[in-house]
Amino acid sequence: MTLPYRSDPRTWDVIVAGGGTAGAVAGIAAARTGARVLVVEAQGSLGGTGTNAWVTPLMRNVSGGQNLNRGLTDELKARLRARGDGATDAGGNDNWFNPEGLKFVLEELLQETGGEVLYHTQVVQPLMEGGHIGALVVHNKGGLQALRAAVFIDATGDADVAALAGVPFQAGDEDGVHQAMSLRFTLAGVDVGRLRDFLNAHGQWQDSPDFLHFWMVWGRKSSLEGLFREAVAAGVLEERDGDYFQGFSVPGRPGELSFNCPRIRADLNDATDPWQLSAAQTDGRAAITRLLAFCRRFLPGCGDAYLGVVAPMVGVRDSRRIVGDYTLTVTDLLDCVKFPDAICRNHYPVDIHCVRGGARLLHEREGSAPYFAPDAWHDIPYRALVPQGASNLLVPGRAASSTFEAQSAIRVQQNCHSMGEAAGIAAAWAAQAAPPSGRGDVRAVDVAALQDELRRRGGHL
Repeated sequence: MTLPYRSDPRTWDVIVAGGGTAGAVAGIAAARTGARVLVVEAQGSLGGTGTNAWVTPLMRNVSGGQNLNRGLTDELKARLRARGDGATDAGGNDNWFNPEGLKFVLEELLQETGGEVLYHTQVVQPLMEGGHIGALVVHNKGGLQALRAAVFIDATGDADVAALAGVPFQAGDEDGVHQAMSLRFTLAGVDVGRLRDFLNAHGQWQDSPDFLHFWMVWGRKSSLEGLFREAVAAGVLEERDGDYFQGFSVPGRPGELSFNCPRIRADLNDATDPWQLSAAQTDGRAAITRLLAFCRRFLPGCGDAYLGVVAPMVGVRDSRRIVGDYTLTVTDLLDCVKFPDAICRNHYPVDIHCVRGGARLLHEREGSAPYFAPDAWHDIPYRALVPQGASNLLVPGRAASSTFEAQSAIRVQQNCHSMGEAAGIAAAWAAQAAPPSGRGDVRAVDVAALQDELRRRGGHL
């Protein structure tokens, strides 16, 4: 059966599929570069992992004490602070933010630049003309429609457009197993002063009740492990609920904590399987019920707390990864390789949330490789965003071309911002190029000029 679709009479320079962490920034950057931009988003707000999956705060990516991700990332943080939805703690960590506020900041930035967004819209199929994408068929309340552009950015996180276009990809580790997914939630009505005092007395020092961060992972010498063992014995928690537990304060939401858990059960780890993804939502809510009971019973200050938010979107750490013109490896990370086509720097560690239990930092925090110097970094190359087999497509974010281990180090939100900003500028330039340079050819972009433009916009490379 062939389903009919209609072609939208409008055209754009750049269409971004997915308005998440990389995609929203890519759309803003492309529009600021003068392109006519449309961001197609499945949810009802921009931000993806940072908003709809409630992944807060941003993980720090520093070298020599300096943030490596600048440019639009700095602007997002400044706007969040201005509206009371971002904060900097006494240690200089400026990565605390309120996901609900980020939804507004991203949408305002896109609209200010003249970019458009089409919410509640799913990607169905790219229409191929050889190795060139001519249009993207999408589905929403208006039915099936083909949207045309000169250049496309696949920021779906799962490389949906790339995979449908026939781009080669990898998925999971050597056994095809992915990192654990999570369903984050918040606990509201917390007496944070009382909880701070308890944590300070039990080996997890907190400087301020406004910036709490506490954790427990089985076998990692957390001072809270005894409480978890007691809760498992009492039937309040299941054993797997202690595989990863982590809580954070949220700016602009006093008395509310965001939790980087629960882990979804081990057999549900493939975010590209719709049945697993649906079951993950159900499994996560059941685990949240257990963790809510644990917090009320075992954590002082949480006795009268209540469920604040359950993320509407499962948090996915990895799924598909494109095979690009260059594949970043863990050796590149450890050797701090500097690439001639660098678009951003990274010093975040290899961070694998193994579904077999616990968290695994593959190389821990120290060693003899160049990476372990405090002022070290490696580059992420533009070629890692350029998929093989497609001429007018870029893939920034966690689906960029990398090995399983390397992906776990570059997947954090601020790196996705930086990759998205570079992809947006490059896509705009490729769309605006006139023959014979090849309109839409992302490989024809002058990477040295792209680097200069990223620096001009505040980028650190």
